[in-house]
Amino acid sequence: MLMFNFSANHLIWLDAKEYDRARVSIFKDKDTNRCYKIYDYQKKFEFCADKVYCISGKLNSADKLYLILESAKEDIRYSNFKEQSSAKFKVPDQAFLGT
Repeated sequence: MLMFNFSANHLIWLDAKEYDRARVSIFKDKDTNRCYKIYDYQKKFEFCADKVYCISGKLNSADKLYLILESAKEDIRYSNFKEQSSAKFKVPDQAFLGT
């Protein structure tokens, strides 16, 4: 199985669901408006909707792409940023299907 590094900045946490094996979080990139499904298998990270984050981890490319979280911190360059639309942004239930 191939593993590649990934990192992303300027991300807003939208929602998370807890499963037996992992906590799955949805993040929105403020620059591209893309959403990412991030897997935290250690369940050690907690996020707040009003903060901006930098995350990094591994990209698992078996039969399906999984972004596996290894580290996360607040993106201090954007620490004064308040996301007004994230509170109104509803993550569709389908975002968590196939986890």
